[in-house]
Amino acid sequence: MPEIKWKIQNIREQVAVIDGKRAPSIVLKNARYLHSIYKKWMLGNIWILGDRIVYVGQEMPVNTSRTEIVDVEGKTIVPGYIEPHVHPYQLYNPQSFAQFASQTGTTTFLSDNMTFVLSFQNKKAFTIIQQLNELPFSFYWWSRFDSQTELENEDELFSNASVLEWLDRHDVLLGGELTGWPRLLRGDDQMLYWIQSAKHKGKKIEGHFPGASERTLVKMKLLGADGDHEAMTLEEVENRILHGYAVTLRHSSIRPDLPNLLKSIVEKEHAIFDHLMMTTDGSTPSFHQDGVMDKCIRVALDAGVSPIDAYQMASYNVARYYNMSGLHGMIATGRFATLNILADELTPTPESVLSKGVWLKRDGAQCYTFPKMDWSLFGKLDLDFDLQEDDFQFSMPIGIGMVNDVITKPYSAKIHANTSMLSEGSDESYLMLVDRKGRWRVNTMIKGFDTGVKGFASSYSNTGDIILIGKSIHDMACAFQELKSMNGGIVLVEDGQVVESIPLTIGGSMFEGNVEELIQKEVALKEALQARGYKHCDAIYTLLFLQSTHLPYIRITPRGIFDVMKNAVMIPSVMR
Repeated sequence: MPEIKWKIQNIREQVAVIDGKRAPSIVLKNARYLHSIYKKWMLGNIWILGDRIVYVGQEMPVNTSRTEIVDVEGKTIVPGYIEPHVHPYQLYNPQSFAQFASQTGTTTFLSDNMTFVLSFQNKKAFTIIQQLNELPFSFYWWSRFDSQTELENEDELFSNASVLEWLDRHDVLLGGELTGWPRLLRGDDQMLYWIQSAKHKGKKIEGHFPGASERTLVKMKLLGADGDHEAMTLEEVENRILHGYAVTLRHSSIRPDLPNLLKSIVEKEHAIFDHLMMTTDGSTPSFHQDGVMDKCIRVALDAGVSPIDAYQMASYNVARYYNMSGLHGMIATGRFATLNILADELTPTPESVLSKGVWLKRDGAQCYTFPKMDWSLFGKLDLDFDLQEDDFQFSMPIGIGMVNDVITKPYSAKIHANTSMLSEGSDESYLMLVDRKGRWRVNTMIKGFDTGVKGFASSYSNTGDIILIGKSIHDMACAFQELKSMNGGIVLVEDGQVVESIPLTIGGSMFEGNVEELIQKEVALKEALQARGYKHCDAIYTLLFLQSTHLPYIRITPRGIFDVMKNAVMIPSVMR
């Protein structure tokens, strides 16, 4: 449960407002607001002192000597939206994405801690989180139990001491997501111990069970899973609800399932909306051009979901499930003063946004800019090595074939080692994964990524190691050199010239700038890739998941080419 940070003096001052001894900071009068327990629209006045609602009802304060009184007659007020499953490192960084999301009413994140765990020791991670906690925004976290790939130092990164240190934090509300659940079924008692520890501390366990059978869902429920966000069909939603799971419906750049799922639920007249939540599940920047949780609410309204249920799925349902409704998801006495002022209940993008008593948006315009963060703890990506001719050897008999954006299968590659240029128009390209410290490399082929990409390099990946793709070894080497000079990023090279690039100067994985600028760069890069034969939905997710062993069937990892289904290295990485 989140920590209550109001001190005795703060609480006495809040009570003094009720007694008329102190003026509230803000009063929203003539408010039509959503009461999350009654599930009704109500009329009243909302008194705020600092970051807390101190009263909601028919009365007006007697002392308004220093009060900003805002008449909101004709408007509709709902709780600030909560994104319950955020990966806040999808090229953007946690602060920039929070700033961006807040302008469309999303003011609370439950975020993945993966990048922190892979980047540095907990003490440094907690220092960054403290900076984030000083923003007029609410950050909560989940604690990972595995890396999603094959690392030689996995046991060191996810040590018992480290995981328990995360779980001891008040702002860590859940364990998971359980991408490593097959380990549990194979008898991994360490992971089961972490699950039990989380549950003893009152935290939820989030699953990751795409396509899971009923038998698997039942086993995982017995092992401690509370919820799951991977339902892709109505039947999968029904199965999860049947076995007592909380279900988070997904609307993301690679799985835009929400419209069809909600339409099916409405058509079958399932009265389950109190047990549903929604998420954009770490979508890449351009997916958010039309919003974050307001986008999901709009989808729900279009699918025929009642407005109150639609707003509850993005606020109160999340807060209640994660045991934080005493602070979030409800317009009532004692909660954070985090409110969205709407033109009407059918328009979920707010005209004005209050977050913890701070106006972030007024009458359609941004009125608060988050202070800059110190990202120096991540450091710069310093590639202090060069790739040599011998590194570009591609005689690997097994290649990686793309089924879609993120699912890959093995295929028989028949490229000779002395070929330095592949034919344009072919759907085969060279693929390399290179250690960011230059100690090892993995060389293979990739089929189905493109038909005309000559040189492509990315330090954005699951592990932060370097991905190289291309038909020209010369252009791949040029792309690497450009990446090196950028101190990290994504770069597309053709005939020795940079076509498009995205600088990722925060640790080689995140953009240091606003999301609006990042969206422009991402759109330009994706269009350039599509013009060169990338035919799937989201190339950024392809880069992220090439190493991810929580998806079938074959992956390129720091340990080598890895067979996910057999849980075995097929061809090991090569030391340089």
